[in-house]
Amino acid sequence: MAEEYHPHSILLTGGAGFIGSHVCNYLTTKYPDVKMVCLDVIDYCSNMKNLGPSLNCSNFTFIKGNILNVELVSLVMQVHKIDTVLHFAAQSHVDRSFGNSLEFTQTNVLGTHTLLECAKKYNIKRFVHVSTDEVYGEVLSGRANEMAILSPTNPYACSKAGAEFICQAYIRSFNMPIIITRGNNVFGPMQFPEKVIPKFVLLLNENKKCTIHGDGVSLRNFLHTSDVVKAFDIVLHKGKVHEIYNIGTDFEISVLDMCRKLIKILKKEGNEEDWIEHVPDRAFNDSRYMIDSSKLIALGWKANTDFDTLLTETVEWYLDHLDWWDQEYIQSYLLPHPIAYAPKTADFQKSPSTVFT
Repeated sequence: MAEEYHPHSILLTGGAGFIGSHVCNYLTTKYPDVKMVCLDVIDYCSNMKNLGPSLNCSNFTFIKGNILNVELVSLVMQVHKIDTVLHFAAQSHVDRSFGNSLEFTQTNVLGTHTLLECAKKYNIKRFVHVSTDEVYGEVLSGRANEMAILSPTNPYACSKAGAEFICQAYIRSFNMPIIITRGNNVFGPMQFPEKVIPKFVLLLNENKKCTIHGDGVSLRNFLHTSDVVKAFDIVLHKGKVHEIYNIGTDFEISVLDMCRKLIKILKKEGNEEDWIEHVPDRAFNDSRYMIDSSKLIALGWKANTDFDTLLTETVEWYLDHLDWWDQEYIQSYLLPHPIAYAPKTADFQKSPSTVFT
C-alpha cells in the first residue's frame, strides 16, 4: 500500500456551505496540528453557524472571499504556506442552474480553473476536486464506475463535468497531484433548505404540502454527512493522485417514497397523500443514479446503511434548529421551482476579503 499523505496547511474552499463545513469541522478538530484555512464567499446558502466547532480551534482561519479572485487566492496560498487544497466551493442546486446557468459556469468552471492555476504556481502537493455523480448522467441499469463516460444532462452537472476536464488537463499537461471525487446526494444537519430533505421537513412543519417534481419515481441515493466526512478523510490521506473516487451508497429510494418517510415521521395522523402535491417536472430530471464505490471501499471506507435512523435524526435536528436560518428569508427557497436570475453585473473577478482567526 502506498505511503499515507500528511498535509501541513490545507485550503478548504466553500467551508461555510453544507458539505464543506462538515468536512472542515471534522478535519479541524481531528487533526489539531494541521492548519485549516477556509475560504468562502458567504453565498446565499452559506452560514457561519455551520463552522461553530472550527471557529473554536486555534488551527483554524476563516477568510471571506471569492475563489474567482486570483490575487486573493494567490495571497492566501503564499501567506499560509498552503500545501493541500480541498475544493468544495460550488454552485450546486440543479433547479437554480436552469434559471442562471452562467453563474454556475463562472463559479464551478472558472473558479476551479483559478484555483488550479494558483495551485500550480505554488506547487501544491495534493488537490482534491469535489465533483458529483451527476456528471455520469442517467444510470439506467447497473452502476457507473469511475471509467464510465460522462454524459451530464443539466447545466449544473455540465459545469461540474467541465471543471473535471480542466482538472484532467492539468494532470496531463502539468502532472499536477489532483484527485477527483464524485459523490451521491448528501443529507444531514445544516443543509440549506432548498434541497429536498430539509425543504420537505420545513414545509411539513409549516403544515404545507411537499411539492414533488413530476411523478416522483426518480431514484436517488442519499449519503449521510457522517459517512461523507470519513470518505474525504480517507481520500485526503490514502487516496492516490490522478485517481477518481466515487463516494456512494447502495441504498436507493424514489423521491416520492422518501417524502412518505418524512410524512410518517412528522405527521402521525391522516392520509399521506394529503401532504403531497405533484408539480411540473424539471426541464430534465434524471431517472436514476447509481455509482460503484469499490475503489474507495478498498481504502477502508464503508457507508452506514441505516437510512431510517439517520433520516429521523436529521428531522429532529431541523425541528430543534428552526432559527438556523431566518424563516422569512428562506421562504422563496421552499417554492417548487426556485429561480436564479442572471446577475446585474458581469464582474465576478473581485470580492472583498475578511479574515477571522
